[in-house]
Amino acid sequence: QVQLVESGGGLVQAGGSLRLSCVASGRTFSTYAMGWFRQAPGKEREFVATISRTDNIKTYADSVKGRFTISRDGAKNTVYLQMNSLKPEDTAVYYCACRQSGAEYDYWGQGTQVTVSS
Repeated sequence: QVQLVESGGGLVQAGGSLRLSCVASGRTFSTYAMGWFRQAPGKEREFVATISRTDNIKTYADSVKGRFTISRDGAKNTVYLQMNSLKPEDTAVYYCACRQSGAEYDYWGQGTQVTVSS
């Protein structure tokens, strides 16, 4: 069992930046690929970014490429999402998730709200 706790959300003006953090419980953090997803009001949850276990493969949704950066710190069992040049359409609840194998994510955090004002 893995518990994920996100933080770092908030209200920011368009063009601003935020850094989200997700701390994972347990000693198996290095065995999980980590991902960030988001869900805006009235919309389905969508993929934002993912990072492999060994930190050498990072994938981003087209909508955030060049603006968001995912990273991980094994010593802190933490995955980050640095969000720059934020836009109002980035407003959503952001969730982190992890998976050990396959395409399905096994565990999810409770989410953190990001609101970007125009």
